[in-house]
Amino acid sequence: MDVLLDLLNSRPLVDGKEQDALGDPAGGLRWARERGGEGSLAELALLRETRDVLQDVVHGRSSPLALGPLLEGVHQTPEMTSDGLRWQLRTAPHTRLAAEVVLAWADTEERLPGRLRPCANEGCRLFLLDRSRANRARWCSMAVCGNREKARRHYERTR
Repeated sequence: MDVLLDLLNSRPLVDGKEQDALGDPAGGLRWARERGGEGSLAELALLRETRDVLQDVVHGRSSPLALGPLLEGVHQTPEMTSDGLRWQLRTAPHTRLAAEVVLAWADTEERLPGRLRPCANEGCRLFLLDRSRANRARWCSMAVCGNREKARRHYERTR
């Protein structure tokens, strides 16, 4: 799940300017390698596409069906180990990391439906996975976005 949030949050706004972790080839390839990818340009292009489609799906602008083309040629094969059943992902090396992210999204939607969401702060582009008991988390960070929103609302009430 960490790689899912990492990819969704790889293009934040910092002081009003977009910072894209996958924007330049050197940084993007390093980002992919740090998360178990092969670090090729084809993989980087696919990760950017996967991020954009996933963001649209989580925002509700696209149907989950839009993720289908990202899984073409991807297969999972059951494998018995001494620890039990394990699913082995079979795909081209440059598509493995993107496929893992899409599968992590599907697993999150199945196990924690509705808990992956965009930050409620309109000036923020980050996403959060709400692990709270009440399922009421609204901000990617209470210290940053939550505090700003609460201060803004307080200012509007007292003005």
